[in-house]
Amino acid sequence: MSFTIRLLIWFKSNFVGSDSYGNRYYEEKHKKTSDGSKPRRWVVYKGNSEASKIPPEWHAWLHYRADQPLQGQIYAWQKPHLPNLTGTPYAYNPENIHGKVIELKTKKKPVYEPWKPNG
Repeated sequence: MSFTIRLLIWFKSNFVGSDSYGNRYYEEKHKKTSDGSKPRRWVVYKGNSEASKIPPEWHAWLHYRADQPLQGQIYAWQKPHLPNLTGTPYAYNPENIHGKVIELKTKKKPVYEPWKPNG
């Protein structure tokens, strides 16, 4: 984290909270500005900056959909966050689901015959 960001956090912001990933959330100290705009809200990521690692309750707070971070029940069907796996051995590969090859081409005869120029 750069020195200027640390100064901004120290002098002009209030710590609001942190999430399960270790991200820390801040809001400007001055609640109302002279022009009536809302105070700035931001996140300082732990580790690599990955916007998809912001939980929904904090996302709502960051985008002014909630005054406080939402407190909700975690359901059994909810899965933990996975980073983008594109380019890794764990990336989604539709040709190898459960060891089966998926046939993407249809074996139906086409309804039309493509035009072939005289040549």
